Amino acid sequence: MTIWSSVWLTLQLAGITTALLLVTAMPLAWWLAVTNARIRPAVEALTAMPLVLPPTVLGFYLLILMSPGNPIGAFWVTLTGESLTFSFSGLVIASVFYSLPFAVQPLQGAFQSVGQGMMEAAATLGASRWDAFRSVALPLSRRGVLTAAVLSFAHTVGEFGVVLMVGGNIPGRTRLISIEIYSAVETLDYASAHLLSGGLLAFSFIVLTVVYVMNGRGVRAGV
Repeated sequence: MTIWSSVWLTLQLAGITTALLLVTAMPLAWWLAVTNARIRPAVEALTAMPLVLPPTVLGFYLLILMSPGNPIGAFWVTLTGESLTFSFSGLVIASVFYSLPFAVQPLQGAFQSVGQGMMEAAATLGASRWDAFRSVALPLSRRGVLTAAVLSFAHTVGEFGVVLMVGGNIPGRTRLISIEIYSAVETLDYASAHLLSGGLLAFSFIVLTVVYVMNGRGVRAGV
């Protein structure tokens, strides 16, 4: 029962995180794709830091940031009566930060491939910037949007260090699949560890296959 509770909790976290990332990463990716601002390299570096930063380091600073002793954590306690640390809400925030590059980079690449020519053509036909983005850039970038969604979901499913630091190991509340595997190995429950690890292995292979198939079709179609 604990195993399936962890599976369901992980799927919930991955779904919510992916939805939030698509909403927040899309404007950031669009800005990075079209801007010539001098701060662009710094923003790109900050966005990509979770790719190279040890998860425990990011998790540690998020834990400090969300603790009740800091303004953000204290505000959340005042607002909800609960602490962000060792909670599902805290896991969502940590996951959004940790999976951000997996959403931003595919979206940025897709938006850059659209090119300014298409947007300028839409503008000459009287389309506003929002209309041009919604009716031209977004449809042409659908492969990048789908790739961002798939990678964000899959990456969140496999998180360990960040979520362990922020959420701990509370059954039914913060114990995700990766933490369940760790707990199973600690208690020598190798049957459960094999079951969950094999499931994640198959899931990862399927996700990557889907992404490569989509990218291959996009290249052949010239999208």
